[in-house]
Amino acid sequence: MGTTQGIHESNPPELAGKSSPAGGSQPVLLRMFSRRWLLATILVVVGVAVNIRLGIWQLDRLEQRRAFNSRVLAQIDQPVLDLSGDGLNKDLANMEYRKVVVTGEYDLANEVALRNQAWGNRPGVHLLTPLRIQGSDQVILVNRGWVPVEGGDFDRWAVYPEPGIVEVHGILRASQSAPDYGQRSDPVPAEGEAPLKAWYFANVEAIAQQVPFSLLPAYVQQAPDPSLEGMPYRTQPDLDLTEGPHQSYALQWFSFAVILGVGYPFFIRRQERKHLGKSTGNPRDY
Repeated sequence: MGTTQGIHESNPPELAGKSSPAGGSQPVLLRMFSRRWLLATILVVVGVAVNIRLGIWQLDRLEQRRAFNSRVLAQIDQPVLDLSGDGLNKDLANMEYRKVVVTGEYDLANEVALRNQAWGNRPGVHLLTPLRIQGSDQVILVNRGWVPVEGGDFDRWAVYPEPGIVEVHGILRASQSAPDYGQRSDPVPAEGEAPLKAWYFANVEAIAQQVPFSLLPAYVQQAPDPSLEGMPYRTQPDLDLTEGPHQSYALQWFSFAVILGVGYPFFIRRQERKHLGKSTGNPRDY
């Protein structure tokens, strides 16, 4: 009997591990979905899926950026468009950033302003003024530039008249039909209501509803004129035509997904070995 007992006690540790209730030889995949690890596994799966989705989102942003850059460069490379005659029949709404020249006379009575514009640290507005195009019955909005506004005082615009026939050089800008994230929407005045004098964004279609004439579907952002002294101060958009950080961000999110997905099974294996070592008292299982 003593001999039999000695043989039983001398079984190799690895055999004892196989019969251990802790499941030392159980495949990691099965352990992941055991009662002990199920909640953690669900959280890891969700985390991997979220990281992959964020990576795909960044790749989508990269493609949008590339498409925008391509569209802008195609317009920048075009010759200056004369907004007269056949030039008025072009698809202006889809020609943003095309250089243009247009001659006409400003309609100051229907001028409006873009709110929350700054020049340095000074608050102000950009003047959006209808220009009646010479030799036609067409009208286009022109962003004439920045002027100061103190305390919402919009009565001082009349000191920047630019009377008579003017020649405007600038670029076409697309109408903004919806506000940017976090930006307030403009209430479009109903028929019979007073026109809105200050707007949060350049919604050409909405502005056209409060003036007694049609507007072309884009507007002109007037370029600086060295011969003009004083205000309005004119600017052109500072375009960033790089691809931005979207590709590197996508690689980061995909890397996080790989690290989480690959590292989690190794983490479980290590924790299970520690648990088995503590239960058997065998330091080789730690």
